[in-house]
Amino acid sequence: MPIRLENVGIAVRDLEATIAFFTDLGLTVLGRETVSGEWADTAVGLDGNHADVAVLQTPDGHGRLELFEYVHPDAIETEPTRPNEIGMHRVAFSVDDLDEALAIAARHGCHPLRGVATYGDAYRLTYVRGPSGILVMLAEELHGR
Repeated sequence: MPIRLENVGIAVRDLEATIAFFTDLGLTVLGRETVSGEWADTAVGLDGNHADVAVLQTPDGHGRLELFEYVHPDAIETEPTRPNEIGMHRVAFSVDDLDEALAIAARHGCHPLRGVATYGDAYRLTYVRGPSGILVMLAEELHGR
């Protein structure tokens, strides 16, 4: 059976702020809509499911994020995920210029958890805490430098 990753879904506190963060990093908005109704209740497993949704895509056309801001039921605030917790961990992006990506993230109040690391001679990378506490890994390939 062929299988491919369709998208990564993330519930967010502020859809507009999260869209601004990811579009500034280079993703584009493919579409927006409000979802609700029996089909949404069944698919998601929540009665009265009602959410504003945006789908964003990476410039290469292969990666997609589906962002949800719940109208009903109320969103549940949790502590931001830590890198060593079991469960959904992070979303990772390759960037051409890590310093530029970090400057963009900083304009949104998002900074590295600790700093920028170099993994052998392959990558410069870091984790930033994005909007709604989302862990975002940014990595710049070093070969050819």
